[in-house]
Amino acid sequence: MTMKRLYITLLSLSSLFFINCSDDYLDKNPISDVSEESFFLTASDLELYTNGFYLMLPNSTARNEIFTYDSQCGDIVHNTLSDLMIGARIVPATGGGWNWGNLRNINYFLENYERCEDEAAKNRFGGVARFFRAYYYFGMVVNFGDVPWYDTTMEADDEGLYKARDSRQFVVDKILEDLDWAINNMGDEQYAYEVSKFTALALKSRVALFEGTFEKYHGISGYEKYLEAAADASEELMDTGVYSIYSTGNPNLDYADLFRAETAQTTEVILAREYTEPLTNGHRANYYTLTGSQGRPGMPKSAVNSYLNSDGSRFTDQADFNAVSFADETVDRDPRLAQTIRTPGYSRVGEGTALPPDLSFSITGYHITKFVTSSNSDGINQNTNDLPVFRFAEVLLNFAEAKAELGTITQDDLDRSIGLLRNRVGMPGLSMDDSNADPDDYQAMIYPNVSGANQGLLLEIRRERRIELYMEGHRWNDIRRWKVGQSITLPLRGIYLPGAGEYDLDGNGSIDTVIYEGDAPADQIAGAKYFKLGADIHLSADNLIDPLPEFNTRSFNEDRDYLLPIPIQELQLNPNLTQNPNW
Repeated sequence: MTMKRLYITLLSLSSLFFINCSDDYLDKNPISDVSEESFFLTASDLELYTNGFYLMLPNSTARNEIFTYDSQCGDIVHNTLSDLMIGARIVPATGGGWNWGNLRNINYFLENYERCEDEAAKNRFGGVARFFRAYYYFGMVVNFGDVPWYDTTMEADDEGLYKARDSRQFVVDKILEDLDWAINNMGDEQYAYEVSKFTALALKSRVALFEGTFEKYHGISGYEKYLEAAADASEELMDTGVYSIYSTGNPNLDYADLFRAETAQTTEVILAREYTEPLTNGHRANYYTLTGSQGRPGMPKSAVNSYLNSDGSRFTDQADFNAVSFADETVDRDPRLAQTIRTPGYSRVGEGTALPPDLSFSITGYHITKFVTSSNSDGINQNTNDLPVFRFAEVLLNFAEAKAELGTITQDDLDRSIGLLRNRVGMPGLSMDDSNADPDDYQAMIYPNVSGANQGLLLEIRRERRIELYMEGHRWNDIRRWKVGQSITLPLRGIYLPGAGEYDLDGNGSIDTVIYEGDAPADQIAGAKYFKLGADIHLSADNLIDPLPEFNTRSFNEDRDYLLPIPIQELQLNPNLTQNPNW
């Protein structure tokens, strides 16, 4: 069933037995509106019910969820900062992500779906339900750490509603059990927009890597088994041969085209969000990056600095890497940079006019283009290009990282994982020996707690992950599991502009940007954008755009901020719950 049909189905389904998400596991509309005696009997019934679970996946419509996940930790810079970035999070009275409605829907299904006599349908949709229970609980563990595990529906007099939190290891083990059930019982069918055994393998890879590295870097014993599970799940998916890295042999377009494709490229995309109808079922990737009302998103300079030169050497090895003009710093770099932000020669899809970065729409000057399609889709929710939720590239990165953290990685492992990502864009492969012989000081500044024999390699894998998965919602979870929260307090900077003057940002011989002091010039250059220094544009002491000078001093509480607080009301309702540390 396509996502478009799914939305239509949900309009009728929600009036029957789907509950509203709420803070309390019991705050529900009566599921008995549809009797289990007359439902859950056919494959269509099971499909109809489980279609509702897909609403749990991230989307990008009015709230820009997919695109703004990374803004909360500064990997996309907006003209306002998240509460996390400025240290303004508080313990909420209610809500705050402590919601259980989705879980009750899933458990209700699992208590009733075996009434269906269609064994194939039970295997498939039982796997879908367990996938989403795993997906739900993974989010809870990531946000709250220890949480109560519930695998049955409960009524008001059930004492289990008032249980204490189970350990994160117990819950993660249950998550992996659910995913193993799905992997072992679902068929080998491949779906673009529906959960399959391959999606379950990809989620297992993600969950196990998160938990293994979280426990390792947060000093929790027993992490090795999760890293091994991550490596094994990744390798199992790799060995199926079902997925590969999307490539047509064009290193200067293939990465960008993967995200601009109207229909998900299922050679690489394991699960996608389908968008089909502008306004009613479209997203706003174009509008997000091409209007000043969406926060003027921009890539930070720390991310730009992380892209290697096209020959595989490090851009930050030069002494003056923060004092290079935009036109010069974007030449001869990893081709993914030019396929993620506007660089010299950039033009819109289907158009030939070269466009410089526009500081009106990008607060750092590093103007994001990932997911941006033709100008026909520039309105609100006009984009209909599908958005990946799971893709094979992440699985390859998970595999390499898990093996490197375990100390069992080989050069062959790198060649068949990260080597494939670099090959798509014509970059040299990653050498294990060279990386470890000369760890990158710039990456070590971002990730100071990486050490050991594979320090250099782990730093390179983290570089690769940030670049390959940029703007896909992984960065904050990566920071949490690596315990590098202090990285979000580093200065936020943009392009180098040595004071007021006229600039040819794209290097085409024409002035496109003017920075002025005092009053705006009376005679203005046609086609150029004008910005007042100290008002429209602020510069740091080293002449980098300072997008938010009022927030240059920020803090991160290492003993508190990796987890969310449990809402006050929940602690009052259940005295067996305990608050997360230092909240």
